[in-house]
Amino acid sequence: MRRASAPGVGPPSAPPRNGRGSKRGRRGYLGTAGIRFGAVDGGPGMSGSVNAATGALRRVIGRRTLALFVVGDILGAGIYALVGEVAGEVGGAIWLPFLVAFALAALTATSYAELAGKYPRAAGAALYVNKAFGAPFVTFLVAFTVMMSGITSASAAARAFGGRYLAEFVTLPTLVGALFFLVVVTAVNFAGISESTRVNVVLTVIEAFGLLVIVAIGAWALLTGDGEPGRALEFHPHSGALMGTLGGTALAFYALLGFEDSVNLAEEARDPARDFPYALFGGLATAVVIYVAVAFTATMLVPTERLRASTGPLLEVVEVAGLTFPPPLFALIALLAVGNTALINMIMASRLVYGMARERIVPAVFAVVHPTRSTPWPAILFTVALAVLLVSTGDVGGLADTTVLLLLCVFAVVNICVLVLRRDRVEHRHYRAPTWMPVLGAVACLFLASPLTGRDGEVYLRAGILIALGAALWLINRIIVGKVDRIDPAKISTDR
Repeated sequence: MRRASAPGVGPPSAPPRNGRGSKRGRRGYLGTAGIRFGAVDGGPGMSGSVNAATGALRRVIGRRTLALFVVGDILGAGIYALVGEVAGEVGGAIWLPFLVAFALAALTATSYAELAGKYPRAAGAALYVNKAFGAPFVTFLVAFTVMMSGITSASAAARAFGGRYLAEFVTLPTLVGALFFLVVVTAVNFAGISESTRVNVVLTVIEAFGLLVIVAIGAWALLTGDGEPGRALEFHPHSGALMGTLGGTALAFYALLGFEDSVNLAEEARDPARDFPYALFGGLATAVVIYVAVAFTATMLVPTERLRASTGPLLEVVEVAGLTFPPPLFALIALLAVGNTALINMIMASRLVYGMARERIVPAVFAVVHPTRSTPWPAILFTVALAVLLVSTGDVGGLADTTVLLLLCVFAVVNICVLVLRRDRVEHRHYRAPTWMPVLGAVACLFLASPLTGRDGEVYLRAGILIALGAALWLINRIIVGKVDRIDPAKISTDR
């Protein structure tokens, strides 16, 4: 799950836009452009180019740049960490769940394309839910669910960080490596960071380069007759064809998360109503082509059981490849991809908690900032405490599946919102999704979120506890400050 340009994470006085993936990020999600954490009072904040006269973000992003950011939002930790998990669900046909996940993601993407063109503001799902239903508690739950998906995504990435890729340099128990990484993330989050647009673009290029290395290895193997291409057609799910495909699809969906974050760029696009749909669908298609090629290469060169058992499946590909590439260098690339996912998601989550507290919809203690660092330390401690608990009690697959479950619920609501908001006419022209696509998208999301997919009960328990925590915070806050009549999603999740 990823974050991009101006929709990155802001300073405490400028809480971030909601996110998660691929990069969560999330997605997991990774920052792909300028991110600055500055002082609350007059410090350098993170934002895009702002029009001083109107306070609005300037519309400077063209279609090609927008498409690049969409791809950057999607690429990330998921594909580096979960190829083996998907193999465990379907056998050698790892590419199949990625294709199915793409088809399902495309349905929901049509809803985001319509809503981003219709309401080109940087607030995402919470904005759409607020406009559709006008219920503060529902808007809060959606924003809180997005925030929690960022923490679960970061936790999955932390577990992946502490696994096989880190073992290329130092041998530690996976949990120890994950917890150590969370300590580092917390220290960076507390200190505040300043990253230029160029640095983030370089990180995106590095992550993409790592995947292209795998694709090149696959192409070389096909040309030289190495590997077993027929293994990519072997379909041996342990739980039956349908359940295996659904289980693999749910995990593969994690790697595609991040496309929803790109709606936060609509406010800066030159012509969001026209350009955003092209960029969104083009970026999503580009990402899935890369993923399918990576999945095909992995299953062609590495036996399924070895992939399934590895926490660094793509490193296994590099080690057996006929085309030589230094395994330590690839491990470093993977650690950058996985680590940045966790870092940016944790920063996003803490700033969202801060933004909610500042708007008086969760207890005000989370709005306290450090007197010298100007970072929201109670919110940081709250989010990292949750991450430590999640990392200590879940594995990569379970935490990734929890992230997917949380966001599938959000996606189902967004698909419903686009239909409800058809009654709200706007003056400008914009993309309109065929009605059957949001309908099918909502049904598909609810189905994938249901126990019919064979998802473990602990995933539902984990997600339920996280959402119940949000409801408890809302209730405590209501007892303290009284009823909340309205919520402005932009003030929770944007950098203004």
